[in-house]
Amino acid sequence: MSTFVRFWGTRGSIPTPGHKTRRYGGNTSCVEIRIDDSLFICDAGTGLRELGVHLLAREDKHLEAHLFFSHMHWDHIQGFPFFVPAYSPEAELHVYEAKEANERVVRLLQAQMSSEYFPVSFADLKSRIHFGAVTSDTSVDGVRIRAFEQIHPGKSFAYSFEKNGTKVVYATDNELDLSAKNRDTIATNPDERRILPKEFVRFCENADLLIADGQYTESEYLKKEGWGHARATTVVDLGLQSGAKQVAVFHHDPMHSDQDVEDKISICERRVIFSGSKMVVFGAREGMTLKL
Repeated sequence: MSTFVRFWGTRGSIPTPGHKTRRYGGNTSCVEIRIDDSLFICDAGTGLRELGVHLLAREDKHLEAHLFFSHMHWDHIQGFPFFVPAYSPEAELHVYEAKEANERVVRLLQAQMSSEYFPVSFADLKSRIHFGAVTSDTSVDGVRIRAFEQIHPGKSFAYSFEKNGTKVVYATDNELDLSAKNRDTIATNPDERRILPKEFVRFCENADLLIADGQYTESEYLKKEGWGHARATTVVDLGLQSGAKQVAVFHHDPMHSDQDVEDKISICERRVIFSGSKMVVFGAREGMTLKL
């Protein structure tokens, strides 16, 4: 079995092209997961455009992809109208809701392509698009897929992809700090390990790769509590408590330069060292490809 993960967009909130973001990238959220011959795409931020170009150049005539949305905020859907496989009659796209009979995903994808926002309508797409939902027994080509509701304005969902003992968790736009049982004492002692909900820790348990929203530093979070994003150090604690092998800190703040991201990751690395763990933590970087 082979599992590959590639980051096509790692930025949060709004695209940030420019010389200060060249290393970690300026495109918004989009992650490609390949498990054997199956293609899974998490979120359709602006990184999806370049993934689409790459897929048409790389794939055989028929392209089949499975798309999962953490939520429908603009930075997670704005690449979809520029996803060139969606215009190809040779492409087959499976688009999933996190809940059955919700239809929120299809409704908002269509709305984004209404004439007020975009010159091409959703009805003009030539690909075969199927809409489904993630249930307790969802499986695609032997890959078990689960969803978990997170803390974010308007709700968001984490997804896990697991096959033959290899597990990838995609958990962006989740304000983990609000769920910490000791959140009151963390404010005065940021070095204190966050005690996170057992249900979510179990959802992430033993991930070979945990991709998680760690947008803020300690001081930034104190000014932005309730905005729907976590401290990077809290993501480290999630990885430690769930036994993750690798943690990719994701959804970098649009105000953060490459140096800001590296400074944030250095703090995360020190937190892992002080814990005595061998877990690997790094900043998700556009173009980075991992083999698990």
